[in-house]
Amino acid sequence: MFTGIITDIGRVVALEQRGDLRARIATRYDVDGIDIGASIACDGVCLTVVALGAEPENWFDVDISAETVAKTAIGRNGWAAGRRINLERALKVGDELGGHIVSGHVDGVAEVIAMETEGDSTRVTFRAPEALARFIAPKGSVALNGTSLTVNDVDGRDFGVNLIPHTQEVTTWGDVKTGDAINLEIDTLARYVARMRDWDQQG
Repeated sequence: MFTGIITDIGRVVALEQRGDLRARIATRYDVDGIDIGASIACDGVCLTVVALGAEPENWFDVDISAETVAKTAIGRNGWAAGRRINLERALKVGDELGGHIVSGHVDGVAEVIAMETEGDSTRVTFRAPEALARFIAPKGSVALNGTSLTVNDVDGRDFGVNLIPHTQEVTTWGDVKTGDAINLEIDTLARYVARMRDWDQQG
């Protein structure tokens, strides 16, 4: 489990296509405090650490299955060496829950369809997949590229969020542009509320 509060910006160092896609990611995390098998959310995708090192800089390796590549923005955007990605280590018991509960299981890919400046912030409008749009509500939470964000408005499949300067500085949101594919994880609570409503309507 994660909170959607980004704690590092990693950098893709190398990619190797084996049976799965192996990615090496540079990080500021202390790799002595990371175990093989640990989970790290990489742009919102929960991936398992399979190797670690500290030369010439701290890094960890993850294997990414073909299904994950196909169903997330990893495939749409085409990860390449040098790409910056949002990182979050798994939640520990007793950690502060500053965002909302995030599983790291991406539900679909949203597209950035508009960006505009509003004061010091940036308003970003996304288009969600049709099947996920009903789970997104004003003032609700979503995880976008692993970042816990509050939905400001919804219009059909389109929804908007405001990114304050701090968020853009400590995440990769300062790199995002119109047309980018974004990993979308809907709020678990919204999923269950919708499921209960469906059962009520069927009953």
